[in-house]
Amino acid sequence: MNYDLDALLDHVDANLDDSLERLKTVLRIPSVSTDPAFADDVRRCAEHMGTVLRELGMDSTVHTTEGHPMVVAHDPGPGTDDAPTILYYGHYDVQPADPYDLWDSDPFDPQVVEHPDGARIVARGADDDKGQLMTFIEAFRAWKNVHGSLPIRVIVLLEGEEESGSASLDPFLEAHRDQLQADSCVICDTGMWNRTTPAVTTMLRGIVGVEAILHGPGHDLHSGMYGGAVLNPINALARIVGELHDDQGRVQVEGFYDDVDDPPELETWNGLGFDEAGFLASAGCDTSVGEADRSVLERTWSRPTCDANGIYGGYQGAGGKTVIAAHAGVKLTCRLVPDQDASKVRNGLIKFFEDRTPPGGRWEFLGEGAFPAIRVPTDSPWLQAALDGLETAWGATPVLMGCGGSIPVVGSFQSILGLDSLLVGFGLDDDRVHSPNEKYDLSSFHNGIKSHVAILGRFADVTS
Repeated sequence: MNYDLDALLDHVDANLDDSLERLKTVLRIPSVSTDPAFADDVRRCAEHMGTVLRELGMDSTVHTTEGHPMVVAHDPGPGTDDAPTILYYGHYDVQPADPYDLWDSDPFDPQVVEHPDGARIVARGADDDKGQLMTFIEAFRAWKNVHGSLPIRVIVLLEGEEESGSASLDPFLEAHRDQLQADSCVICDTGMWNRTTPAVTTMLRGIVGVEAILHGPGHDLHSGMYGGAVLNPINALARIVGELHDDQGRVQVEGFYDDVDDPPELETWNGLGFDEAGFLASAGCDTSVGEADRSVLERTWSRPTCDANGIYGGYQGAGGKTVIAAHAGVKLTCRLVPDQDASKVRNGLIKFFEDRTPPGGRWEFLGEGAFPAIRVPTDSPWLQAALDGLETAWGATPVLMGCGGSIPVVGSFQSILGLDSLLVGFGLDDDRVHSPNEKYDLSSFHNGIKSHVAILGRFADVTS
């Protein structure tokens, strides 16, 4: 296809301030999907995104689900029969902003803040995922304004439950399978190698969660009258959780490592020059933990983990209360790598706790959700098109990298739609995703738009 890439990129540069204002408008909507108090705001954000896509000339629909709405838009592209179709996915919902007192500004009043590394926009959802999805939406806008149409057929799917479990996603994909058929899929919920080097993520860890509750006495007891004579579930649970890892950082769940192998990309990854100190500093740490014989990069990209995410029991208020709690609980998640079986890991976790049941105790286990780890093909022409577009926008050779996080929609697209995904995002390790003062570098936003502009052109040259 003939197109003027320079004119497109110049248009992005000239209209960046307008693009940023449109991003701010989306960020001001507190679309917190996990808290029912924000349900109206989640719906409002879905309607807003539907309007944005409609104003770009797309056939846009906001679909009601059992949970939060799904936004779907279709664009015919150049109107030619041989144009490929690409599905673009993002999520418009965000994590809760709590604790509010740790934010430097209102989390839903986006602020552009100057920084030695460059200006950034600070708000809940700035990176995850509103800033990311607006990069491809603004790229669509640039193509429409400069050339009058997109160079390919496009489907947009924006989800409103990614941060709260995606309960409606698979049923929606099943019900709308025919309307979502495409040649490939672009997902924007990932990151770059560093501030100046773009990346495509080719491996994601999976996840399985368990909440283990240890019940002891029939009700809370006075610790003076009963202490030392009855089971204290908090004491026992803390000891058992402490046994999940040995002194070398290995998980002690039976069979946990049975299906774990080093990935073929490991040698390439180890040659990337990963800055361990910088990575740790972005988390406010100066020391790493984990499997003693593995690098930080291996631990976060290609090794399974088991982490306590929350532990509770007894009195949590101000001051003291001398009580032996009737129960105590821990919420655990394991990050999985390819070939690990989620159900096997979950059953192993349950057995781990049951084998350590203290006298007078009984267990209750909650949590059924599990998603396998994902690999995406590295020999796809769509991947090469994405790499070419990234290099054009950034002037740097992109990296193929792994990711420690989990994006369940990638597996859903594979199993339900038969689509492999291109994981092209522009987040950074220090973006404080899910934390107070979440931010997105303006360079990520600006060059992200330019990347998608160039990638759209490269997609048009691929014959499926």
